[in-house]
Amino acid sequence: MEERTQEQEFLIKPEDKPPLAQSSPKQVRLAISAFYFMQGVCFASWASRIPTFKASMGLNDAELGSILFALPAGQIITMFFSAKLTTHFGSKKMLRATAPLYAIALTFLALANTGWQLAAFLVLFGITGNLCNIALNTQGVAGENYYGKPIMSSFHGAWSIGNLTGALIALGLVNLKLGMYTHFWIIACISLTNVLFNSKKLLSYNKPDTVVEKTKFFTMPQGILVLLGVIAFCSMATEGTMFDWSAIYFEDVVKLPHNKAIIGYASFMFMMASGRFMGVFLIGKFGRKNLLQISGAIISVGMALAVIFPNLFIAIVGFMLIGLGVSSIVPMVYSIAGNNKKVPAGKAITMVSSIGYFAFLFGPPLIGYVSQLSSLRYSFGIISVFGMLIIFLVAKIKEIN
Repeated sequence: MEERTQEQEFLIKPEDKPPLAQSSPKQVRLAISAFYFMQGVCFASWASRIPTFKASMGLNDAELGSILFALPAGQIITMFFSAKLTTHFGSKKMLRATAPLYAIALTFLALANTGWQLAAFLVLFGITGNLCNIALNTQGVAGENYYGKPIMSSFHGAWSIGNLTGALIALGLVNLKLGMYTHFWIIACISLTNVLFNSKKLLSYNKPDTVVEKTKFFTMPQGILVLLGVIAFCSMATEGTMFDWSAIYFEDVVKLPHNKAIIGYASFMFMMASGRFMGVFLIGKFGRKNLLQISGAIISVGMALAVIFPNLFIAIVGFMLIGLGVSSIVPMVYSIAGNNKKVPAGKAITMVSSIGYFAFLFGPPLIGYVSQLSSLRYSFGIISVFGMLIIFLVAKIKEIN
C-alpha cells in the first residue's frame, strides 16, 4: 500500500481537498491557459516551417513523411514513464522543467542541414513535448476541477490560439525573410518568460492521509479507455495530417505561392481555436456524446470538400470545417478519461494519449507514402474515413452523456 498518487488528487473536488494555491481560480485558469498557449506557439513555429525544410533539403513527399515519423517516435519513447514522472514530481514541477526544454528543443531544429539531422532533432522535440504535454493536461484536469466548470476545452482552445498565433508569426517572418534560427529563439525566449511569470500560479496538492492499492508502472488501457483512445487516434490522425501537410497541400494542390501557403494551416487553426472556446456552450447544448458524433460528421464533410473541390475558396472552407470538427474531440476525451474514478488522472490521460499518439506516428508518414504513389490530394481523402469511424465508436460508449 502507498499514498494516493498526485494525479488521484486531481480527481478530488476542490471543496473536499483544497489545492496549495495562493491564486484565485480565475488566475489559475489564466496561468494554465498561458502554458497551453505557449506550447501551441512552439509547435506551430515548427509546423509552419515544414515547407521550408522540404524545399531547402530537396525532399520528396515520401522522404518528408519518413522524417515526420521522428517527432511522434520521440513522443512514444516517453509515453511509458511520463505519467510516472508527473506522479512523482507533480505536474507543477514537471511543467517548470519541461516547458523550457521544449522551447529550447525547438531552436535545435533550425540547426539541421540534412534529413537525418532534422529527424534526430525532431525526436528530441517529441520527447520534451510529450513530457510537457502529460504534465500540462494533468494540470488542466486539476484546473478544471478547481474552477468548478468544464473548462478543459478552453485550455485546448488556448493551445489552438497559440498555434494560430505561431502560424501568423511565421507567415510574417517568412515574408520579412528573417532566419529560422532567429525566429525560433524569439519564440523560445517568450516561452521562457511565460514559465518565469506564470508557473508560480499553477496548482499543487498535499499528499492525503488516505491510501490506495499500489498500481503498476504501466497498465494497458481497458474498457472505455480503449475506445476513448481510438477516438483520440482518429482525431489526432486528422490533426497530424493538417499540422504537417496542410501548408504543402495548399502549395502543391491548391497552387498557392510558397510564402502564402500557410493560409491553409491558419484557416484550419482559426476554426479549431474558435470551436474549442465554444466547447463549454456546445457541450451544454448537445451533450458530449452528441457533440462527438457531430464533430466526426463535420470532419468527413470538410475533408471531402477540400479533396473534391481543391480551389482556394472551397479548400479554405473545407479546412475550416475540419478545424471545427476536431476542436472539441481531444479535450472531451481527455476530460472524460481524466475524471475516470478507477484510474488516476495522469495515468488515464497517458493510457488514452498513448493510443492517440500512434496516429501522429503513422498518420503523417502514411500521407507522404500514399502521396508519392498517387497524389497528395487522394492521400487526404483517406483521412475522411476517420470522421465516420468516430461516429461509430462514440455510439458504442454508454458511459458518455
